[in-house]
Amino acid sequence: MKNVLLINSSLNGEQGNSRQLSEQFIAELTKKSELAVTHRDLAANPLTHLTQAEMSAWMTSPSERSDEQNALATISDELVAELQNNELIVMGVPMYNFGIPSTLKAWIDRVARAGITFKYTETGAVGLVENTKVVILAARGGMYVGSDMDTQTKYLKDFFAFLGITDVAFIYAEGLNMPGAEQSKDAASKEISDYVSTL
Repeated sequence: MKNVLLINSSLNGEQGNSRQLSEQFIAELTKKSELAVTHRDLAANPLTHLTQAEMSAWMTSPSERSDEQNALATISDELVAELQNNELIVMGVPMYNFGIPSTLKAWIDRVARAGITFKYTETGAVGLVENTKVVILAARGGMYVGSDMDTQTKYLKDFFAFLGITDVAFIYAEGLNMPGAEQSKDAASKEISDYVSTL
């Protein structure tokens, strides 16, 4: 059985293009393999922006934490456990104002934990998350792949590499607010099918 973490962040819920692509990916993979899927919907259950109090709670020894610090630390602990316990992460990522949704950034801020998901050494940071693959289903209203305006691709690749995850694949559906949107979605759908067939 393959353990899969499905993360969606579209404000449009089930109607979101990135959500539909990620669910197609899971549906097709389910036909091929037996899956145990953990779904985290960051729009339906958004994370707040990270605060200094929450970060301090992580850095306080569990035996010395207050009840409030224990509650704050539990948020990140649960997200990190999901990251570590799933060998495949499937993410539906819309583009909002040239970046990722703020709720996804809030997730990123909580799973990047020094000494847990990465560590600093004399030669720089070393990722501690192993044997994990990431597939990102990216939906955009315009056309951005390969341009300086595509800030998502490099950022997400760099972030996951920081954690030790270098197997990161992107499938794009672009121009979804432009003429030819259906053809773009159909092309992305076919790419999903082709990719799943290789797993």
